[in-house]
Formats: sequence, C-alpha cells, structure tokens
Amino acid sequence: MNSKEFLKRRKQLMRMVGTGGIAILPSAPVRLRSRDVAYRFRQDSDFYYLTGFAEPDAVTVLAPGRDNGEYILFCRDRDSDKERWDGSRAGPDGAVNYYGADDAFPIDDIDDILPGIMESCSSVYYTMGAYAEFDRRMAEWVRSLRSRNARGTHTPDEFVALDHILHDMRLYKSRAEISAMRKSAKIAVSAHKRAISRVQPGMFEYEVEAEYVHEFRRHDAVISYIPIVGTGANTCTLHYVDNTACLADGDLLLVDAGCEYDYYASDVTRTFPVNGRFSPEQRAIYEIVLEAQLAAIDKTCIGNHWNDPHDAAIRVITRGLKKNGLLKGSLPRLIREHAYREFFMHRTGHWIGMDVHDVGDYKVGDEWRLLESGMVTTVEPGIYIPASRKVPARWRNIGIRIEDDVAVTNSGPDVLSKGLAKEPEDIENLMAA
Repeated sequence: MNSKEFLKRRKQLMRMVGTGGIAILPSAPVRLRSRDVAYRFRQDSDFYYLTGFAEPDAVTVLAPGRDNGEYILFCRDRDSDKERWDGSRAGPDGAVNYYGADDAFPIDDIDDILPGIMESCSSVYYTMGAYAEFDRRMAEWVRSLRSRNARGTHTPDEFVALDHILHDMRLYKSRAEISAMRKSAKIAVSAHKRAISRVQPGMFEYEVEAEYVHEFRRHDAVISYIPIVGTGANTCTLHYVDNTACLADGDLLLVDAGCEYDYYASDVTRTFPVNGRFSPEQRAIYEIVLEAQLAAIDKTCIGNHWNDPHDAAIRVITRGLKKNGLLKGSLPRLIREHAYREFFMHRTGHWIGMDVHDVGDYKVGDEWRLLESGMVTTVEPGIYIPASRKVPARWRNIGIRIEDDVAVTNSGPDVLSKGLAKEPEDIENLMAA
C-alpha cells in the first residue's frame, strides 16, 4: 500500500476528530501460541490502516492542530542485541523517515509524554475494550491529570468511541484497497484451481488443505482464516476445521479457504465431487445454490439495501427445496415461517476487507444499510442436509456452499474472485483435466 494512502486516511480521520481532539491507537500485542513460542505477529487492523507500521509495542497518536506535529508514533527503540534475535526495528528515527510520523518517541517514554499531549485536548477518541492492559494505562493517565486539576491542569472533557468513525471509514474501500483485494482473491482462485485439479478418492482433507497453503505462501500470502476442508458428513458442519477425514468416492468436498495479501483478505468457497462427477442429487442441490448465488450477486448493487441479496437467495433456495420435496407447503408461507433455516441457517454474506468479517454496521438505526460504491461483501448461500431420518437417504450428507467476494461499483457488481469454475460442468471439466 502506497504511503500516500496512509497519509490520506490519517488526514480524513483528523478532519473528523477536529482541532482540540486526539485519537489514540495501540498496536496489537505479541501473542503466545504455547509457552514461549509466539504466533506470527499480525498488526491490529485499525492501527495498520492508519500507519502501515507492522511492529508491536507501538502507539499511534493523532492530534490535529498540534504545533510540533499532528502524527506522533511511539515505538520500540533500536536495540542491536534484540534485533539480532527478532529482526530489525524502525526506531523513532525510522518512524519519521519511513512511516511519515511528524514526531516519534521511544515507547518507554510514553508515560512521561502522552499525558502532556492529552492535557491540551477537549476530546479523546479511543476504542475501549480492545486491549485491557492499555485501557488500564489510559485510565491511569486520566486519573493523573484529574489529580492535578487543582494546579490548573486541564482534563479532556469527553471520551469518544474511535471505532465508530474509523470503522465507517474502513467500510468504503479506495481504488488501492480494491486492487489489493483483487490480488488476494486472484491468489485464492489460483489455490482453489490447484486443489480442485488434484483431488481424488483416498486423499485426506489435510492433504487438500496443504495445496492451498502451498499456493498462498508461493505468492507471499498467508491464510486469512483456518481453511474449512470438509468431505462427506463434514460438508454439513459450517465451521469444520479438523480437516482429518479421508475423501471417499461418491462424496462431496466443501472447501472454504482464503488468503491475506498486503493485509487484505479474500474468502472463497467451492464444493465439488471427490470422484469428479456429481450424482443427480448432488447436482440438483448444487444448481439451487448456484442459482441463489447468482441471484444474490445480481442484487449486490448501488441503491439496494444490505438484505436484498439475502432475500433473493432465500427465495431461490426455498423454491428449490420445495421443488425437490425437502420442504412442503406454499412458497410464501415457507419463506414467511423461515422453513428454509433447517437447511440454510446463515446469512448470505458479510463485509470483507482487512478482516475477513470486516468492520462496518449492517444497519443505520433500524434500517438495513444501503449499498454504496466501495463496499465489498461476500456472497455465499448454502444448503446443508445432514444425515437424518427426516430426509430420504439419497439427500443425506449433501452440504454445498458457493462463495465469492463482490465489490459494489457504479457499473454494477464486480466479482473480485472471478475466473474460478462454479458451473457444475466446468467443475467436472477442471477435475478431469
């Protein structure tokens, strides 16, 4: 992401905070996987969105109108011994020279400096509850300022939820962000193609998962969530992540796998037959889900509201289930009574961006949000028929989901994950190639 993109975001946020306000964002902490082994560090999305700074133990401060610089970054000092073990650090000088900070200080000096900057501000914009330890430090700084009120020290008049305005900013993607998301989706599509062309009976789910991870890392991307690789009965468990079962001839395989590239996520799902050919029942359900997805994508356009794609998918799925005898009754009554939820129990999509389930309100007040240019959502209807005496044996353990990432644009829905087979014939041809 270009440095000008981060600068533009900071300026936009500072306009919203206004002179006299201050915005404070801590970085994500290093998290331990077990004992003294840490997870790969991933910066807090809000923090990175404004700074492009990917180190832990840092705090960003935006103080519009401050004479000595509006963008202040507290970060780790340079330390040759520690850098030998853990890699290089930017240090305060690097924060200014490479990350656009107007002023920068060692993180160890924050207790001495930040309260003094807060002192001159009327409003503090901060997200409470994200990091408990930093919440405690913020509370201590405010208590310290208030204890000095008698000596003429000013205390900020109000605290404002920073996430409310920042997350609304993040909901609208710029051209640069859409470009990064398109690249992320392209890598995910490549991984799905690789895996689908290699699947055969006798493989294990974790072997299929490995094909995705290989393709992601080959393109300098990482998984954006734990891949769901479920075959047979596992296709009907929505968040199945064990990925240990053996692929059997005649079963389906549902794979929900996306990657993160340059801090932007993709989220793509395909369902395909292990042996390369859909059975009549599998194909019947698959075609319902595909029709529902295409109908939902068609509704993902400016002027419609957030729930319109979901309503379109519900109608197609309910009609299809009724036609195949899995639901009985009139179509309006089945929809009104949510009868489809026995087989389709989740929403048709969610915002996607820096986070897989990205930030942004789905409603404004009591009304569904209108779709606008720059918003990006997944479109992912599904039907899941677990083994049950309620359904004939031929339908059991058929779980199908089809998912793509779709940007709302002035010229209509833009499927970022296009190019990946989803017509049943195209999937069978890809598997036969």
